[in-house]
Amino acid sequence: MPSTPLHVLVIGAGTGGLCLAHGLRRAGISVAVYERERTRSDALHGYRVGINPTGNRALRECLPPDLFDTFRATCARSPRHFNVLTGRMRRTASFALPPSDDPVNSERSVSRMTLRQVLLTGVEDVVHFDKTFTHYEQRADGVTAHFADGTSATGDVLVAADGTRSTVRRQYLPHARVEETGVISITAKAPITPETRAMLPPEVFDGISLIFGGRGRMGILHVMEFGWDERGAPKAGVGGTDADLIARWPGLLYDNTRDYLNLAVWSAADRFPADVRDRRGADLIEIALDLTRDWHPALRTIFAGSDPGSCFPVTLATSVPIEPWPTSTVTLLGDAIHTMTPGHGVGANTALRDASLLCRALTAAYSGRTPLLRALADYETEMIRYGFARVAESRGANGTSGDDPLYRPVIGRLALAGARGFFASSSRIPPLRRKFLADLSAYRGADT
Repeated sequence: MPSTPLHVLVIGAGTGGLCLAHGLRRAGISVAVYERERTRSDALHGYRVGINPTGNRALRECLPPDLFDTFRATCARSPRHFNVLTGRMRRTASFALPPSDDPVNSERSVSRMTLRQVLLTGVEDVVHFDKTFTHYEQRADGVTAHFADGTSATGDVLVAADGTRSTVRRQYLPHARVEETGVISITAKAPITPETRAMLPPEVFDGISLIFGGRGRMGILHVMEFGWDERGAPKAGVGGTDADLIARWPGLLYDNTRDYLNLAVWSAADRFPADVRDRRGADLIEIALDLTRDWHPALRTIFAGSDPGSCFPVTLATSVPIEPWPTSTVTLLGDAIHTMTPGHGVGANTALRDASLLCRALTAAYSGRTPLLRALADYETEMIRYGFARVAESRGANGTSGDDPLYRPVIGRLALAGARGFFASSSRIPPLRRKFLADLSAYRGADT
């Protein structure tokens, strides 16, 4: 029997917060999640998330086994190639990716909205929607969260899982800053149709493609095919177990995800209209078409055929590392403490790693093996170490900072030639190709 009663308040029903909630439930720890969205059907936006072995391990550790199986069944078809293209869709490099049959030690393509619906499954009774957090109060007997509707909740620990603009962090660590990197992206998605499928070469349709477009413009193309059709029924050919999991999964009632192409273009902020952050829908598609006016017609057709409601601007931002802080009964995970750019694609995986590590720490406190504050300090020591390391590595990736030479008028041509040359050599010279794939796999699966 546990010797330490424990009730945990989680602010934010995102990837990390919901993963933590599942882990705590499995450990027998009382948990309540508070989410500002009004219903489970709200916030059905977002695009591909790459879940690497780090994220898979965290999900397997925290989720009930049958829900982890549902997660795997609802992932998109894994990419078979990593391509590097020019804006004219000429192939600079193409790497055949290893098969991803391993349930854990593999890379998975996930729709962000589908993953959220998976993680909401089975914790419906502890997730409270339409709860906008305003502030907290700490006392000797616990911590109380206050919400905009005038209600409050008290627990033993409060976890900030409320993302980049964390209200908890602003109160708890007011000196912790998130700064813009000087890069803006426009992201949209278009349905996969026979026509769009025919426009893309097989390696591109079967893979993930990084685009070095020249003149300081970059892009990425993801192809997302799922195990269900436009009606939500399992597709023909989907394995019997997966088909059964999809058919029985209640989350599909709330999820509008269907097969799609996800295309993004990004560049230094000064290449965009000053009011781009306020633009939406068709206006953003027109900006994307203007930025890509010399790109291949297939890529422009994808932008032109995108769902206007899916198109929005993203201002790349990153946390500024801070020194460790005195541990208390308030702690943080994911983007609430270490927002990172999409470079290296480890943001969601780092949040999942936080969730599993924090779950272990709170379980140790719940069982009486470790005093609560010591357990939280152990978690924060480790999380700060790897979290801010990933922030720095992500910001150093190609094109994620407005200071990148790629965006400069003259030196940018040399930087572009160097980047293309690196990928071309790595793709064509067998020892370099093996090293590139080994390094990519080792980094994406590392827990260091």
